[in-house]
Amino acid sequence: MKFIKIIVPFFLIFFSIQDISAQVYRFKADSFSIIEKNTNGKWGKWSDVNKIPVVITLDGTKDRIVINSQEIQIYNILAYGEKVVEKNKETIPMKCADNSGGLCTIFIVTRTNEGNRKQFYINYDDVKIVYNVNVSK
Repeated sequence: MKFIKIIVPFFLIFFSIQDISAQVYRFKADSFSIIEKNTNGKWGKWSDVNKIPVVITLDGTKDRIVINSQEIQIYNILAYGEKVVEKNKETIPMKCADNSGGLCTIFIVTRTNEGNRKQFYINYDDVKIVYNVNVSK
């Protein structure tokens, strides 16, 4: 009986902690920019920064990123990469698939030398999109 009194609370705590680790994060994007490869296969120049009010949701429980732009973008997270810490930035990579099955890599970049400013990079083979974001509650 004493064994059960010890084991049951242990398992309750263990499973509670597991649920806490998968959270939902909301980010508020205030601008974005795009870069495309040209016909020579080289990257062009980043477009002008476009101001937009967009909410980006990273849902760890559903392994999904949703960008609520004019056309809603949904990315299923296929694999989470290891966080990379460099001198002026921290990067978290995620291999993703969009609703059309297109494969891309999404990077959450924290610019540590710029007051921990965050950016979302969506990288396809021929186009890259960057959203400048703030953490939202």
